[in-house]
Amino acid sequence: MPQDATVIWPANAELGEGPVWSPEHRALLFVDIRRARLHAWHPDSDERQSWTLDEACCWLLPREGGDFVAGLRSGIVELSLDATGPHPGKRLTPIDWLPEGDRLNDAKSDREGRLWFGSMDNAETHANGYLYRLDGRGLSEVDRDYAITNGPAIAPDGRTLYHNDSARQTVFAFDLNDAGELSGKRELIRLPSGRGFPDGMTCDHEGNLWIALWDGARVARYRPDGQLDREVSLPVSRPTSCAFGGDNLERLFVTSAATGCPDEPLAGALFEIVTDIGGLAETPIHLPTTSGL
Repeated sequence: MPQDATVIWPANAELGEGPVWSPEHRALLFVDIRRARLHAWHPDSDERQSWTLDEACCWLLPREGGDFVAGLRSGIVELSLDATGPHPGKRLTPIDWLPEGDRLNDAKSDREGRLWFGSMDNAETHANGYLYRLDGRGLSEVDRDYAITNGPAIAPDGRTLYHNDSARQTVFAFDLNDAGELSGKRELIRLPSGRGFPDGMTCDHEGNLWIALWDGARVARYRPDGQLDREVSLPVSRPTSCAFGGDNLERLFVTSAATGCPDEPLAGALFEIVTDIGGLAETPIHLPTTSGL
C-alpha cells in the first residue's frame, strides 16, 4: 500500500507542473509555469537547482539521442540542460500557431516516441483547447473543445491514451493504434462536485492511473476500468501532476501549486509517495532531424 506523502522540497512553486525523471541527470525535473522556472532535485545528494527561463515552460520530456523537448509559451523547442542551466534550441512548431491568450498544458510521449500534448485558454474562460500529436508527419490536431486540457497518460501496452478536461472533471480514454491514430473516445471517470479536478496523471506498470486532484488535496489511483482503487492525502489543496522516478521508478513524485493558497505553508512543494507498484520509464521522443514545420 502507498505510504503518506512526504515533503521533498518546499519550492513554493506558483504553478508547479510537468514532473519527469531524468536518468541521464539522475534528477527529478519540474517547472513553475507562471514564474517561468525550471527546477531539478537530485535525490542522491539532495541538491536543488533552479533556473529562470526567458518565457514560460509548461513541460519538458526526454528526446531520443539525448537532451529534451520542451513546451514553451511560443511553441515546442529542443532544449539541452547542463551545469550552466537550460538552453532552448531549434523550434519544432510554428511560432504563431497558438491563438493569442492560449498556452500549452501537459504532455507525454507514447511507446513509439510520438509526442501528445494539450493547449488551453490561459485565462480559463473559453473551451477552445486542443489535443495535439507531434511526430514524423508533423503537427496534427486530434481532438478539440477542451476547457482545460490535462494529462495525458499512456497505458503500459501503448494501446490506450488517457486525457483530461479538468474544468469538466472528466477523464477520457481513447484507443491508440500502431499508426498513432485515436478512436473510441469515451468518458472513463467523472468526478462528483466537491471532489476536485483531475490534473496531471501517469500510469503505473500494472496499468492503473494515478491522478493529481486539483482542489482535492490528494492523489487518487484508478483501475483501468475507471474504478477508484485508493487515495493518498496531501497537506496541500492543489496537487498538479505526478510522475514515477528513482532508480527503480518506485517513487511517485507530486508537484503542487501555491496560487490561491495563501494559508497553506507547503503549497507549491514537491512531494513523494512510496508506492507498492512502480511506474514506467518515459519513452524518448522520436522526431526527425528536420521537422518540416
